[in-house]
Amino acid sequence: MKALTWQGKRSVSVEEVPDPRIQEPTDAIVRMTSTAICGSDLHLYEVLGPFMDKGDIIGHEPMGIVEEVGSSVTHIKAGDRVVIPFNISCGHCWMCRHGLQTQCETTQVRGHNSGAALFGYSRLYGSVPGGQAEYLRVPHADYGPIKIPQTGEDERYLYLSDIVPTAWQGVQYANVPEGGFLAVLGLGPVGQFAARIGRHLGYKVIAVDPVPERRAMAERHGIDALDLHDDVADELRERTDGRGPDSVVDAVGMEAHGSPIAGAAHQAVGLLPDAVVRKAMLTAGVDRLNAVYTAIDAVRRGGTISLSGVYGGMKDPMPMLTLFDKQIQLRMGQGNVKSWIDDLIPLVDDPSDPLGVLDLKTHTASLDEAPQMYEIFQKKQDGCIKVVLKP
Repeated sequence: MKALTWQGKRSVSVEEVPDPRIQEPTDAIVRMTSTAICGSDLHLYEVLGPFMDKGDIIGHEPMGIVEEVGSSVTHIKAGDRVVIPFNISCGHCWMCRHGLQTQCETTQVRGHNSGAALFGYSRLYGSVPGGQAEYLRVPHADYGPIKIPQTGEDERYLYLSDIVPTAWQGVQYANVPEGGFLAVLGLGPVGQFAARIGRHLGYKVIAVDPVPERRAMAERHGIDALDLHDDVADELRERTDGRGPDSVVDAVGMEAHGSPIAGAAHQAVGLLPDAVVRKAMLTAGVDRLNAVYTAIDAVRRGGTISLSGVYGGMKDPMPMLTLFDKQIQLRMGQGNVKSWIDDLIPLVDDPSDPLGVLDLKTHTASLDEAPQMYEIFQKKQDGCIKVVLKP
């Protein structure tokens, strides 16, 4: 089959690789009909390369048609249309039973002290072949796949694999009071949905992003969108009765704009051998923290910050005095997809499309065009906000 493979920093290519096969009774093989490029994939493309191996198949936002199931898989069958959560979880361990599928005790990558295995996401998360391919082997298919209707645009359901549940969790973790102010930093795909979800839930939403096309998309959905500038925290306070927003969702993560020192660190470690870099990244502060610093500055005293953007440094400097003095609550983590599906299926099924799932994709491409689309997406060219690949 064809698959998109990691070859090096800022280098991916489509290669012929062996077809996946059933290895365990709980496996399924799914033929991909759509698979998206996620902002998190860009971390592999740029920063997390030292944890990748040449030839790794990437991608963790897949959906398609079931081709084959193992003998222990009964809730789906060949021919069913399914979305695959990006995290691989068993459904029966203590963590899964408590709604923490990203911490699944069956698939935890203990060698790296990481949580549940993820599709297509480096040694840190199990080096499991990902979904930017023609076919995908799905471990723990007796629990993970989400069966969806046989008809309807793929994009109505595709984002249930990651970004819609991640955004929903981000807003839930933000603990916005009824009718309160929610600020969303970053209007990439997760930020777009976090802002729309906040508005859908009745909050007063203000979003921040430096890219005009992203602000314009948010404004189509009734979001007050601000440009990023040095005094944006002051502007957020001015717009929220002088106190600051009750809650802030940081949907940016480790590669924030306006973090030149950490940006230089990224470039410096990129010049070192991978083994040295892996050790450095597991013991040092390498994140660009401008977004989280802005969140800490802007949020009102006693407010909540929810981190949905991915961070990877182990010793990042944090303003503990400010966090303590302002009595800020801080929640974070990858999206526990299966925990939120019952809340989200009615919303994506709704013909009125209240979350705007059909207004996110800006580019559709074949698998063969994926390397070019990675470059365009990373460089924010051509108004690119979300790429969906059609294997």
